[in-house]
Amino acid sequence: MTNRRKRIGSQGNPPADGSRSRTFRTGPARGGPVWLYGRHAVGAALANPERRLHRLLVAGEPPSPPDSPRIAAEPVSREAIERVLPAGAVHQGVALLADPAVEMSVDEFCTAAALAETGLAVVLDQVSDPQNVGAVLRSAAVFGAGCVIVPDRHAPSVTGALAKAASGALETVPLIRAVNLARALAALKEAGFWCIGLDAGADTPIGSAGRFPRTALVLGAEDEGLRRLTRDGCDLLVRIDGHGPLASLNVSNAAAVALYAVTRGAGGAGQKR
Repeated sequence: MTNRRKRIGSQGNPPADGSRSRTFRTGPARGGPVWLYGRHAVGAALANPERRLHRLLVAGEPPSPPDSPRIAAEPVSREAIERVLPAGAVHQGVALLADPAVEMSVDEFCTAAALAETGLAVVLDQVSDPQNVGAVLRSAAVFGAGCVIVPDRHAPSVTGALAKAASGALETVPLIRAVNLARALAALKEAGFWCIGLDAGADTPIGSAGRFPRTALVLGAEDEGLRRLTRDGCDLLVRIDGHGPLASLNVSNAAAVALYAVTRGAGGAGQKR
């Protein structure tokens, strides 16, 4: 009924000799400075010591004006802010030009998770809309996930729109880019994670999935769902049952529901049935 697959290194201990090759990028993020906007996104970036800050533009007196000892605010008009941002950006009178945050690799996350008693990760398979990825980051932060993993290709760049949708979560939940998503799932398994994929056609409802000390939720794009290799890399496929006339949820909403389902109850994901 369920498609539980053979676990790899279920005790979560990395090889003692460090023989597993590093296939994931680490260190500074690629790309130059990017404009962030909106009070939550800008405020969180100002509080992140890993961010290198370049310019802080403030129009008028926002209800919660950003403040940072690391950079002085430049008083400007709203029109001046709009000139440096994409058309239609809801900036709330603040914009910050900053370097991308330092990236974490899948290996680094797995090494840290292997030493912890519990862990939670979200894996997105070719979810390309920055608003959706940002919303998933926000839900991941609310429910205590340690990271959101996306493929190196077929995933959006970290833009101001993504940061705005994340509402500050981009500074607290690492967005990790994996060169190969199937290998990323294998690395998570080595670190003791149980990989649960969301699939509308799965036999098991998510409420019956049980609890696992370390859980990785795997979600696909809204139209295509999980790709075959990604689906094959999951230990278990589950579905979210609805009761209304619509057949499915937006991927960011599905992520929020799934995160609640696997963390609900005393101890959340740390409780196993």
